[in-house]
Amino acid sequence: MKIKLIDIAHGRSGDKGDAANIGIIAYNDKGYEIIKKHLTAERVKEHFIGICKGNVDRYELPNIRALNFMLHNTLGGGGTVSLKHDAQGKTLAAALLRMELDI
Repeated sequence: MKIKLIDIAHGRSGDKGDAANIGIIAYNDKGYEIIKKHLTAERVKEHFIGICKGNVDRYELPNIRALNFMLHNTLGGGGTVSLKHDAQGKTLAAALLRMELDI
């Protein structure tokens, strides 16, 4: 069965220098178990192929039913030096929420 990530979670994103920071927060415990199992660092890196040129780190925050991803070497040097349209990564959470998960 396929589900869209946006149906079970919401997200926020921003920047930390040249790294994008994406937080995905499940609406409930069941959704958290799904994202914890299926939303891997590898899947996120694959979703942002061509944008994320570095490693992706995943951090679990079970007390708030969230996963936090750091996408290194993604923002073209960061907000003050990049020529990218979204040099702060503000739209990346919305892009990730469009991902479909096979569960």
